[in-house]
Amino acid sequence: MQAELLREGPSRSPDERLRPDRPRRDCPVLLSERLVLRAPHTDDIDALAHLANNANVATMVSRMPHPYTTIDAADFVRRANEGVIGKCVYAITLANNGHFLGCCGMEPVDDRTVEMGYWLGQPFWNKGYATEAAQVLIDMIFRTRPEVTQIDARCRVTNVGSRRVIQKCGFQFQGTGMVPCQALGAMVPVEWFRLDRKTWISLRSWGGTR
Repeated sequence: MQAELLREGPSRSPDERLRPDRPRRDCPVLLSERLVLRAPHTDDIDALAHLANNANVATMVSRMPHPYTTIDAADFVRRANEGVIGKCVYAITLANNGHFLGCCGMEPVDDRTVEMGYWLGQPFWNKGYATEAAQVLIDMIFRTRPEVTQIDARCRVTNVGSRRVIQKCGFQFQGTGMVPCQALGAMVPVEWFRLDRKTWISLRSWGGTR
C-alpha cells in the first residue's frame, strides 16, 4: 500500500542529522494503538533496504529506485533528517517491539496545502497499519498546523489498497494525472484526492473507519 512520497531538501551539518533522540518540534513522535511514528535513523537502514527492494513497492511510489540498496536507504535516512521547514518524514514502527514497517510523511504544497505520502513493506499489507499511520499523521497536521486547510494524497490508478486507505481517511476524489515513476523509468497514471479541515473535524473520531 503506497501513496506518493517526498522531495529532497538542502543539507544540514552532520551533527544535526540522524538524531532520533532530539525530534524536531514541528515533527513530534506520533503514537497510535499499535504504532509509533518517529524519525528514521541509522538502525533502520537494513530493514528499510530489505523492504523497499521490492518491485511491488517501488513501482507504486514515484521517487523510489529499483533495485533499492543499503546505500539508497542510508541516503534516504540522511535526507529525512535534514530538517526542511514544514516537511516531516516518519519511520512507521510497531509499538510493542519497534519493528520497522515502512515510512510516511508530509510536505508543503503551498501556504494552505500539504501532501501526504506513505508506503509499507509487503509483509505488512492488509493489516490496517497504513490506515492507522495515515490517520495519526492527518490528526497531527490539522491539530498542530492551523494554517493548513487541506491535505492532498495521490496513488496509482492500479493501487487498490492505497486507494482504500485514502478513502477510509475521508479524502475525496479530485481528478487524475500523470507522474514519473523512477522504478519504471516512465510516466504512470495517478488519482488525486483531497481532505479538507471541515471534513476532518466531522470524521476525527477515527474508530469506525479502520
